[in-house]
Amino acid sequence: MASKVMMPKLSPTMEEGQIARWLKKEGDTVSMGEPLAEIDTDKATMEMQALTTGVLRKILVHEGESAPLGQLIAIVGEPNEDINALLSEAETAPAPAKPQPAEEPAATQPQQQPEANGNRPAEAAPVPTGRVLVSPLAARMAAEAGLDLRSLQGSGPGGRIVKKDIESAISKSQAPATVQAFPRAVEAKTFQQPAVAAASPYRDELITEIRRTIAKRLVTSIGPVPHFFLTTEIEMDRAAEMRRNINALDPDLKISVNDIIIKVAAVALLQHPAVNASFQDKFIRYYEHADIGVAVAIEDGLITPVIRSADQKSLSQIANEVRELADRARSRKLKPEEYTGASFSISNLGMFGIDEFTAVINPPEAAILAVGAMSPKPVVRDNQVVVRQMMRVTMSCDHRAVDGATGAKFLQTFKKMLENPLYLVV
Repeated sequence: MASKVMMPKLSPTMEEGQIARWLKKEGDTVSMGEPLAEIDTDKATMEMQALTTGVLRKILVHEGESAPLGQLIAIVGEPNEDINALLSEAETAPAPAKPQPAEEPAATQPQQQPEANGNRPAEAAPVPTGRVLVSPLAARMAAEAGLDLRSLQGSGPGGRIVKKDIESAISKSQAPATVQAFPRAVEAKTFQQPAVAAASPYRDELITEIRRTIAKRLVTSIGPVPHFFLTTEIEMDRAAEMRRNINALDPDLKISVNDIIIKVAAVALLQHPAVNASFQDKFIRYYEHADIGVAVAIEDGLITPVIRSADQKSLSQIANEVRELADRARSRKLKPEEYTGASFSISNLGMFGIDEFTAVINPPEAAILAVGAMSPKPVVRDNQVVVRQMMRVTMSCDHRAVDGATGAKFLQTFKKMLENPLYLVV
């Protein structure tokens, strides 16, 4: 008997999924438990397994298309089985959203009325957005081969770069290079200011599942959650020196300043359990361990892998875990339990040269710490002006769970431990 293949729920917050790649084509034999397709969820790209054995008779939601949970996306049955009833059922269901091809020009703008003199406005050239659509497998292959994705033209749905595009680019790069003559120099021309005839052209692109989820969660944060912000400046010379000494003893460790910040925050949270909490409408939940969410920028947005019980882990364990989770986050291979359930989060933009910023709380957490750049600044010590490595941090707090004095005391402890890292071993 023919079986329906429905869009599965692959993460706790998933509401719909996007087909990244079908691993089987129509007419292929399918075995129970065998990977059937790769699906982009709100957080990761995950494999959907077949729940029955048979032949993949019909694909109803194609690569690049999205469907809500529980929608019919394919049919598996016997080779000569009548599946017209299921096809009729699929026709009555809402059609999945199709992404707009990336290579198409700007979307059609509202038609403008001709001017009185009969002149029609000149058409402006399309403006590329610079966004690259690429499957996770193709992204990994491109990274291994050292290919620039921006130089490739995708052949998948919506201009998506897929595996065969990477294979084609690799084969071309391995071919003998041909010598080309230098083009003749272009004669300089007098610059003329182009006439502006209409508003800038534009292009609409369907957002990804992860960007849609980010948008929904932020709406439930910055509006309903009453934020307040606490900022302090921390002298980082001793923490930086400790990092250099540890890495000098064992270069394979590669401890970062952010790893030290995670460890110090976890230890400080246990000393201030009111910050290691979450507001739950009728009660406040206090956590026994510090599960630290570490914000990681990925192609489509932001994800926060969680370092579980960071208060009980060494710096080397934290460093290795952060690197491993960040790598899998960028390739969208995290498991749901690896990016949900943090009790406190840290967002560090110091590597981008940002001195100070405020971060939006990730509900239901009660606080998030925004970390700026560490840079040399003149400060007064013992009535003398000296240069120290200074870093500014800002903590966003949910006032329903954390009071101002409570957050300030936590930052005092956090600052004291970073300025004197020996407190970590006391």
